[in-house]
Amino acid sequence: MPDAPLLAAQDLRLDVNVLDYVILALYFLVVLGIGFAARRAVRSSLDFFLSGRALPAWITGLAFMSANLGATEVLGMAANGAQYGAMTLHYYWIGAVPAMVFLGVVMMPFYYRSEVHSVPEFMRRRFNGATQLLNAGTFALAQILISGINLYALALIMEALLGWPLWLSIVVSAAIVLAYITLGGLSSAIYNEVMQFFVIVAGLVPVVIIGLTRVGGFSGLGQKVRESVLGEGGLHTWAHTAGSGNPLNANWIGLVLGLGFVLSFGYWTTNFAEVQRALSARNTHAARLTPIVAAYPKLVIPIVTVIPGLIALVLFGDLGKDGGPTYNEAIPLLMNEFLPNGVLGVAVTGLLASFMAGMAANISGFNTVFTQDIWRAHVNGDHPDEWYVRLGRIATLAGVAAGIGAAFIAAGFGNLMNYLQSLFAFFNAPLFATFIIGLFWRRMTPWAGFWGLLTGTVCAFGSYMLYKAGVLDFGTELNASFWGAGVAFVVDAIVSVVVTLVTAPKPDGELRGLVYGLSDASVADDALAGDRAWYRSPVALGAGAVVLAAAFYLPFL
Repeated sequence: MPDAPLLAAQDLRLDVNVLDYVILALYFLVVLGIGFAARRAVRSSLDFFLSGRALPAWITGLAFMSANLGATEVLGMAANGAQYGAMTLHYYWIGAVPAMVFLGVVMMPFYYRSEVHSVPEFMRRRFNGATQLLNAGTFALAQILISGINLYALALIMEALLGWPLWLSIVVSAAIVLAYITLGGLSSAIYNEVMQFFVIVAGLVPVVIIGLTRVGGFSGLGQKVRESVLGEGGLHTWAHTAGSGNPLNANWIGLVLGLGFVLSFGYWTTNFAEVQRALSARNTHAARLTPIVAAYPKLVIPIVTVIPGLIALVLFGDLGKDGGPTYNEAIPLLMNEFLPNGVLGVAVTGLLASFMAGMAANISGFNTVFTQDIWRAHVNGDHPDEWYVRLGRIATLAGVAAGIGAAFIAAGFGNLMNYLQSLFAFFNAPLFATFIIGLFWRRMTPWAGFWGLLTGTVCAFGSYMLYKAGVLDFGTELNASFWGAGVAFVVDAIVSVVVTLVTAPKPDGELRGLVYGLSDASVADDALAGDRAWYRSPVALGAGAVVLAAAFYLPFL
């Protein structure tokens, strides 16, 4: 774009004043206040790790949404919007909503009514302790790495926008998250996530409105995208996906099977950092509604993530180019360009909220899995309940410290979403294969669960390393993640079938309530008055979300 300004890193520095810092300080005080208030309700490990299973669906649903709306969502999806255009919408409308609905309609009854603390605990009851330990170990590692992404992204932005040193930004943000999770456990994280959802949106909406005004509205933005490096392909989602002549360099098979099925269902249905929010709901019906309530705002979140990426692409000529700002800096560039003091304080606070929401979800998931699925299940399970609450707080401290180290790994990636999707391909895709086959095929044996999960994980990592070494050519790193996830799923499924044929299955009596078609009659109905009203039906509400996702594609075909 000939009229687009060229920017250097120092051009990101924001002219913040006392008003902006006051807004920021008030946010920190409210976050810590919620932590202190939630601490009074922590009387047992169930309270600390699962909020006593007492929260309504609208609270858990917004927390479910906010836990995903972290640094990788806000900065990463804006980066993808600038780099790949409208094809980024696939991450929402085929890569999230159908899987969220499936989780609520089909899978949450198995999770919730089995009264497990975590997904790895469910894997132990369905398969065996070895499968639980493998799942817990890979999940814990993934949460540390992802929390490092959130910490690094926050530190990068605070350094660029406010001039804080990188180490200070990391330490301050990590300390705030550590404080409120250690104080109030999951309840503190969830109530903060509900607040953070609104703070994030409030911080990003002005950027979108002013940005669209600057480029001439949606029509002006469309015209400028056509004139950009993305060209006409930057405005379409499915055009030219029969081959690879599109900005994402992806085939429709990879999009549908790799992203829409394996990566999406693997993340949303087995990622305990998300499922944990639904497990904290007050009954089975509220647990089922949790991801479905979250699906509706998920449909429109691209307005405050993908659109800013496109606006940044057409306004800043060297975005993503050698010597220019990286794609990850799209939203900070827009904040710097558009927002006056006061509004700027709200926007910076929104960014902080997004980082903290994402990291809090990672760390609260990590401390639960480490305490319940690694230590209590495999090291020492003979301590009183309050001892494990103390261990959970210690695990929180260790998880935050490890996340600080992982932040420096994230520093090696110019597009954080590429890194994140690689992690999902390694850890979530094979887990989904093991879980979904074991859920619907009662014959699948305990050791089939273990060996399928292990080989799928190894193959996903191997596929990625072959791509990085130039042996396999997937075009783009995101497309490599799609295909790597598919490879992991297929290998996991094949190994699971082969091992099942040569090992003994569990008797049906041990599988009741854990597989499809074997209900547990001893579990009491926990429905509340009004749960059976048609307008509160998970099936009806879920179907509505899927129909809307399909309809939203129509202007972008």
